[in-house]
Amino acid sequence: MNTLIRAVRAGLMSMCLVAGAANASVLIAGTRVVFPAQDGEVTVRLTNDNAHPALVEAWIDNGDPKSTPDKVNVPFLITPPLFRMEAHKDQSLRIISTPAQLPSDRESLFWLNVLEIPPKPSGEEAAGKNLLQFAIRSRLKLFYRPAHLPGDAQKAPEQVTWKAVADGQGYALEVRNPTPYHVTIVKLSLDVGGKSYSADTGMVDPLGMLHLKVKGLTAAPAAGTSVAYDIVNDYGATASFKGTVSP
Repeated sequence: MNTLIRAVRAGLMSMCLVAGAANASVLIAGTRVVFPAQDGEVTVRLTNDNAHPALVEAWIDNGDPKSTPDKVNVPFLITPPLFRMEAHKDQSLRIISTPAQLPSDRESLFWLNVLEIPPKPSGEEAAGKNLLQFAIRSRLKLFYRPAHLPGDAQKAPEQVTWKAVADGQGYALEVRNPTPYHVTIVKLSLDVGGKSYSADTGMVDPLGMLHLKVKGLTAAPAAGTSVAYDIVNDYGATASFKGTVSP
């Protein structure tokens, strides 16, 4: 079966003479998955928003974007891992945890992959045409959250600290996350001398640190300089926070 899927996937990615736009028709409810360890399993809902059926394959990896279902080794099972979705129908994926030695004092990050393999065009849709088909993969963060972690995941972003550090000929913000939760920053700026400077963004690991370069800043910001940042919460929504540069 794995050999067949690999062959189908490779065939769909082969290039023909005329290319069309590739748009995912199998939609995933939410933009991230939070897996509370005490629940043992979570459910993710998929919807086929197209007028045609699709073959769907799902798997979880631990950070390799080139992962394939036959080569991953993670403490989760997905059921069903491979299925046909009829047009305008829903399907639930069950993600079940299996025994593993994961950290109990912080979240662990995995990735949920959903591969949509469209049907081969036939009849008038394909008559006399050269078509390019794509197998489209969606990839979402999956946060495995151990039971009894201290604090509140929704309040974790307000606890990060900021420090200005030299970065080549410019400056960066060193953001430290003292909480056991991941903090995903999607917008970041600071005000220096009445001017706003934007900075790189990224995800800060639990109990970790990240350097985010400030664009165009050539002088060190003073302690107390205002920092504005937006994060993505458990529900996929954006929330805004403010902080200050530490001495």
